[in-house]
Amino acid sequence: MASGTTAPPPPANLRRIVAASLIGTTIEWYDFFLYGSAAALVFNKLFFPDSDPLVGTLLSFLTYAVGFAARPLGALVFGHYGDRLGRKKLLVLSLLLMGGATFAIGLLPTHATIGSAAPVLLTVLRLVQGFALGGEWGGAVLLVSEHGDARRRGFWASWPQTGAPAGQLLATGVLSLLTAVLSDSAFGSWGWRIPFLLSGVLVIVGLWIRLSVDESPVFKQALAQAEARKATTASAADAEKLPLVSVLRHHWRDVLVAMGARMAENISYYVITAFILVYATTSAGVSKQTALNAVLIASAVHFAVIPGWGALSDRIGRRPVYLVGAIGVGLWMFPFFWLIDTGGFGSLLLAVTVGLVLHGAMYAPQAAFFSEMFATRMRYSGASIGAQFASVAAGAPAPLIATALLSDYGSSTPIALYVIAAAVLTVIAVGAAKETRHRDLADIAPSAADAEPAAAPATDAHTV
Repeated sequence: MASGTTAPPPPANLRRIVAASLIGTTIEWYDFFLYGSAAALVFNKLFFPDSDPLVGTLLSFLTYAVGFAARPLGALVFGHYGDRLGRKKLLVLSLLLMGGATFAIGLLPTHATIGSAAPVLLTVLRLVQGFALGGEWGGAVLLVSEHGDARRRGFWASWPQTGAPAGQLLATGVLSLLTAVLSDSAFGSWGWRIPFLLSGVLVIVGLWIRLSVDESPVFKQALAQAEARKATTASAADAEKLPLVSVLRHHWRDVLVAMGARMAENISYYVITAFILVYATTSAGVSKQTALNAVLIASAVHFAVIPGWGALSDRIGRRPVYLVGAIGVGLWMFPFFWLIDTGGFGSLLLAVTVGLVLHGAMYAPQAAFFSEMFATRMRYSGASIGAQFASVAAGAPAPLIATALLSDYGSSTPIALYVIAAAVLTVIAVGAAKETRHRDLADIAPSAADAEPAAAPATDAHTV
């Protein structure tokens, strides 16, 4: 490798790349979160009408969880081809898949029209959503991380992360507006379809912007070097065929760290933003509109604080910022539910806002932290696998487990303990990790313990 450090791109080019990743990620998360909000509000009645209301909600959240089950498959497929063909092409495909599935949900007949086929079709479309999102996250954060200025990587890479609260803000905002202007019967009959159909327009905008950016220069450089070595180095040829094998060989510890780091981040987020719509309306006596408004305002604050947490991680490191978030979320859970139980809008808003601010301390440095763990030619696979496999055990069952605990115990205490346990796991994982903020993405190699023998050419270790 000629140089250990890549030159930062011109500011205008970097801003365009950040905008492309942010807008595309916002649309993908809008689609994904829209389903979660609809699952909490109307899907139990539209697709599982014969069930008890709380049981119907459980079944609705079960189809919600199915989307998470497909995310690891998306991570494997998109990671493999993203490490071989490039980040940009796979990001375009993920946006098309997600937008198409969401638009189709808006056209889907309900149980009253086609019977049991309705929840089956809903589940299939949810699987497509999960598959697409499993490939989206890794590519979006890598496109920015590999273009960006290394000194401010935490800040720039945190912008695609704001796509999650932006998507939540957009999804909740549209639903809140519709529930405010439509009667319950109109919303349940046809109004709920509007946000899903709106996704078609958003995807067109996202594709136009995403197609305008260039492939990551770090990936181009690594690909050129790998092609040059492939004819003479058998191990390099194998890595080109199966990035997953290389990830498990060189970075298995990093995958475990990433999975552990995701536990508190993922579980707390879905409890705070999705399960809250069930808890506040059924146990605290808060109206649907009030709960949506609280999540809406808190999501705006969440969006605003994420870049600040990312910038702080450039100054003091990824691990300290992440640990602040994990410990903070664990400590906040009991006050979180106590505030909601008061039934006041101000208390509800404070509970959700503080929870999301603390969540942002984990979510903001995550993009740079995970990107810096893996070598270039296996980075898409590694970051995606670590993030998305954890989502099956964390985010997927979180609303389902929380709803079941509420049903069984009629109390928020078991739910708070559930999130606290996840926070403990994350603290252990991040505490065991190495600090990564000084690593150069163009020069990162597999860990010394798992690297190639010393006799191998130095360039091999840097571009595996």
